[in-house]
Amino acid sequence: QVRLVESGGGWVQPGESLTLSCATSGFTFHWYWIAWVRQAPGKGLEWVSTTTGTEETYLDSVKGRFTISRDNAKNTVFLQMNSLEPDDTAEYFCVKMGSHYEYEIWGQGTRVSVSF
Repeated sequence: QVRLVESGGGWVQPGESLTLSCATSGFTFHWYWIAWVRQAPGKGLEWVSTTTGTEETYLDSVKGRFTISRDNAKNTVFLQMNSLEPDDTAEYFCVKMGSHYEYEIWGQGTRVSVSF
């Protein structure tokens, strides 16, 4: 059974940092792209970042502040988030992408709140 479990969310003040983790199981981790997608309160889903294993891509508004990485030995993906802004407040989801690059399996999400 494929599982993705996010952790590391919380409340921080603007300018502070958080690192999200996504622990996965049930599939050959290094074969697949993994994405982080977020949903701000009252808004739609927004892609944040993807790791292919050889390349990382980012939403323009997080470039230079967020870093995605993966540990293939631990089947885990991380999202290091620095200089957090109130607009980063959202539920963050880790997503396994399928063989046609679709969002295939979602984690349960972890909430990030950025405010004074």
